[in-house]
Amino acid sequence: MSGADLIDAIANPHRGEASLLIDGIAHVLRPTFSALVAVEEELGPLFALVERASGGELKLGEMVALFWHCLRDRNDASREAFAEAVAQAGLAACSGPLRALLVQILKGAV
Repeated sequence: MSGADLIDAIANPHRGEASLLIDGIAHVLRPTFSALVAVEEELGPLFALVERASGGELKLGEMVALFWHCLRDRNDASREAFAEAVAQAGLAACSGPLRALLVQILKGAV
């Protein structure tokens, strides 16, 4: 991996980005306006999503959808393969990036 590739794989928290580590590869999640609109179209209002997450009732499929739509570079991965990789990574690996995205949704300025 070149220096430029490494920089591209690092999340920039000043842009609201978060890193999701799956199989030793950092995936950058960026909650852009268009990404969040796509999440709302699929899952319903973002505020309800945040409420479900804060109540411990966010479903795995909802988390994967949020991650998928916020994924900065998909590199020709299928959603199904990405979902399986997220499930294999486990909830512990996903909790930090999920929290970061939810904070950005509430805070705004992404």
